[in-house]
Amino acid sequence: MNVSDVSRTVPEGIAVELLVSPRSDRSGPEGFDVWRKRMIVRVKAPPLDGRANREVESLFKEITGCRSEVVKGQMERQKTVLIHGDPSSILRSLEVLY
Repeated sequence: MNVSDVSRTVPEGIAVELLVSPRSDRSGPEGFDVWRKRMIVRVKAPPLDGRANREVESLFKEITGCRSEVVKGQMERQKTVLIHGDPSSILRSLEVLY
């Protein structure tokens, strides 16, 4: 499984399907959940007051250099993050992780 299996191009950039694990000992991408077709992302922040969502957005901005926002699943572990920018450069940045 790779990044293109869990993402799709949208007019604003790339939407990536995630499975987020809050309260982890470290932050960052962890691999893929093949059954759910989602990228696994661990964050240190607890799922309180949007802190985990903000950490997800910050993590993807750090990885891609582009603004990102959680657009679906704000109160759930399964989320969709929208990364604004050029789809091909965003995909290259994400594929380097794996």
